[in-house]
Amino acid sequence: MPSQPGGARVVPVLLMAVLLSLTACAGASAPKTPAIAGIQVFKPDPRDRHTTKRVTYLQTPPAGGPHWPAKDRDVLGWLRCGVYTEPVPNEFAVHSQEHGAVWLTYLPSATPAQVTAFAALAALSRDYVIVSPYLGQPAGFTASTWGVQLTVPDPADPRLTSFVKTYAAGGQGGEKGADCAHGSLPADERAALDAANRSP
Repeated sequence: MPSQPGGARVVPVLLMAVLLSLTACAGASAPKTPAIAGIQVFKPDPRDRHTTKRVTYLQTPPAGGPHWPAKDRDVLGWLRCGVYTEPVPNEFAVHSQEHGAVWLTYLPSATPAQVTAFAALAALSRDYVIVSPYLGQPAGFTASTWGVQLTVPDPADPRLTSFVKTYAAGGQGGEKGADCAHGSLPADERAALDAANRSP
């Protein structure tokens, strides 16, 4: 191995690159893939993540994809995690998914008792769960996060608990530990979307 003056050894560049690569991989947290029956896994497009345009998503409700930037038009780009009784803007909820949030959605036709049972799942991880109605979703109750989704007919289905415990505050969106408890609120988000997408 070559030496520098004074006896110090020089590590070949290729070996150093390999060692750094292994160290980086060991520190990264891979998304969890548990055996939850009925789970669907997607690969959101990693390009062009940030946009101020309204987005047509591949899944309904979305499970990752393009979303509002971190801050634009004086509004934070992610939705504050919590329980909402009205639909919330997709582009902001998806940004929350990137931060590790689980978005629990239900059809507006759900009974009050079903909604109460479903919303109770937020207590499993208050800072990383969003609950809201979702117009037009294909079935009763859906749990979505970045790249993963589960739809069930019954809000008491134990798979929903497993989903929240597995993915809430997880690293599947690539930004594990990013804030979700202090994001923006739907009214400000709708105003920012309207302003950004108003015809000239």
